[in-house]
Amino acid sequence: MAMSFEWPWQYRFPPFFTLQPNVDTRQKQLAAWCSLVLSFCRLHKQASMTVMEAQESPLFNNVKLQRKLPVESIQVVLEELRKKGNLEWLDKNKSSFLIMWRRPEEWGKLIYQWVSRSGQNNSVFTLYELTNGEDTEDEEFHGLDEATLLRALQALQQEHKAEIITISDGRGVKFF
Repeated sequence: MAMSFEWPWQYRFPPFFTLQPNVDTRQKQLAAWCSLVLSFCRLHKQASMTVMEAQESPLFNNVKLQRKLPVESIQVVLEELRKKGNLEWLDKNKSSFLIMWRRPEEWGKLIYQWVSRSGQNNSVFTLYELTNGEDTEDEEFHGLDEATLLRALQALQQEHKAEIITISDGRGVKFF
């Protein structure tokens, strides 16, 4: 089931693929790139990738225009996303990253709203049940990668709304 992606107008504008020297223009350009990355990753439920994968993906490589954002510029865009709390580097070399189109606190809020709405407070779930179970099929967090799920549950744990626990077949969570 391929969903179509609505590329922003800037994506069809060749100068978009060169970071602009003017500070105001560059800020607008970085904001547009950040929005594009988050929208693209959200639609494709892409949670992690390497910088090299990113450079070759349609995200930073417009084949029609024959324009590609240089890797140094991709690093600038990714660092901007990190500053906003939407990206976490997975290694010291900054070659792979976790992209969070929602911050962990936002995912935690969505999960907790589902728990409350469905009367599941004081229940225990495996991580698999939360992201792959039949009960969550219609929820936005269905199919969420485990790394992001754990960060969301850690955020709920800090708010004393959940506790991550070890159960016989792995990890689980108890909601309060």
